[in-house]
Amino acid sequence: MEKIHAIIDELGLESNLKLNEIPAIDLYMDQVIQLFESKFADSKRNEDEKILTKTMINNYAKGKLIFPIKNKKYSKEHLILMSLIYQLKGSLSINDIQITLDGINKRIIKEDIELDSFYTSYLSLSKKNVADFNKDVDERVKDVMDEVTKMEDRHSPYLEQVLMISSLVHMSNLYRKVAEKLVDEIVIEKDEKRHR
Repeated sequence: MEKIHAIIDELGLESNLKLNEIPAIDLYMDQVIQLFESKFADSKRNEDEKILTKTMINNYAKGKLIFPIKNKKYSKEHLILMSLIYQLKGSLSINDIQITLDGINKRIIKEDIELDSFYTSYLSLSKKNVADFNKDVDERVKDVMDEVTKMEDRHSPYLEQVLMISSLVHMSNLYRKVAEKLVDEIVIEKDEKRHR
């Protein structure tokens, strides 16, 4: 389990598109892709993985995950939304992301949201989450080591690794399930408003 901290360091978990990294001018699709590829390169599992592609962006537009673009250019607001989508798509379906971001998209169109402030709050929480995650991983490692000492085959690095993988995936699933239920609450609230 000594390797786990080296693995975490390689992942670039604190990588986020910061507000001061978003150009003041609108960008063409290729420029958006280039920005995301350079910013999130550390989070790739392998060299072949793509962070953002033309197809992904077109699907986000068709699926109404982002509000319509103008003159084939993407604004700061589009880039913020794509950054959120990039993080959300690791756990939520495209449909759940659309539901989650629908209200933000509508408020952007109405100019009824201080998106910079919202995104700054998101970035602040993300930074805290990474710190909390690092502490939690230390606890997971300790728990796994405690369980390994109870096993007959206590000198098996492979079994230790499988326990760690299983524990991390289980925690991830618990968080994902709560997030999905919160998405369902958005749907319920919308339905209730519609029937009033």
